Amino acid sequence: MPQIELTPTERKAHRAEAHHLDPVVMIGGDGLTAAVRKETDAALNAHGLIKIRVLGDDRAAREAIYQQLADELNAAPIQHIGKLLVLWRPKPQKARADDEERGAGPKDVKVMKYSKRGGQRPEVRVVRVLGNQRLTPGGKLKKAQPKQKSVKRNRAD
Repeated sequence: MPQIELTPTERKAHRAEAHHLDPVVMIGGDGLTAAVRKETDAALNAHGLIKIRVLGDDRAAREAIYQQLADELNAAPIQHIGKLLVLWRPKPQKARADDEERGAGPKDVKVMKYSKRGGQRPEVRVVRVLGNQRLTPGGKLKKAQPKQKSVKRNRAD
């Protein structure tokens, strides 16, 4: 698979983001194994931008590992500095199943009650409003009333 091509500006932005990251994959003396490839792929799927630490001293081997990982995992090489490698790949979109019967979830609403005397701070409360409730202008919660059923319709059944 061809690796992702980035502009210098995009590469610079990813380098800045990766500065504070810790390495999530370490490559030991065995080099690039199938387990390392699998872990790197999983980390790219989870994080998108990752750092890899290579424990070997051979710079040419680190460069080869860097290019091989970028090619095999379809990732963009961002930076190779010392024993650290930085790779980026866009995170895949997670598939979410939409539940049609699901209603609105609870909302946290701030209710401010002002004092009748001027110059005092208002009293602030956080109220959780559920799907079957509403908030009155006075700041109180009221539950929704059940819908009235037709008397005539009930008799017809």
